[in-house]
Amino acid sequence: MGDVTLTVCTTCRRADVDPDATRPGSILLEALKETGVPEGVNIRGVECLSACKRGCSMVLSGGDKRWTYVYGDLDPNEHVDDILAGAAAYAATEDGLVPWRERPVIFRKQSIARIPPVDAPSQE
Repeated sequence: MGDVTLTVCTTCRRADVDPDATRPGSILLEALKETGVPEGVNIRGVECLSACKRGCSMVLSGGDKRWTYVYGDLDPNEHVDDILAGAAAYAATEDGLVPWRERPVIFRKQSIARIPPVDAPSQE
C-alpha cells in the first residue's frame, strides 16, 4: 500500500498561546514522535501549512492512490492518541478512505480539506 506521511506544522500556534512560548505545533510533533508512530507511517515537521487560523494543523498523505487530508484545531495535550489511531487506520487503506464511524472524532469534525489522489477520475 505504500508509506503514509503525517506532516505537522511546527509553526502553528493558537490565539490562546503565549507568542514567545514553544509553538504548539512543535510540541505536537514531539509528542507524536515520543508516543510512537504506527507501522507504515512516517512523521515530519514543516514550517507553515498556511492553516494559521486552524492551528495546530497536520496533513495525512500516502502516495498517488490515496486521498490526502488536512486537519486543524489540534491540541498537543488532548489529541495525540486520536491522531495516531487515525493515522494507523488511514495507513491500513489503499485509497485513504477510512469509513466515517471508524475515524476518530477529531478526524470527522476537524477536517479542513480533502484532496483527491492524482489518479482520481475527473467529473467533467
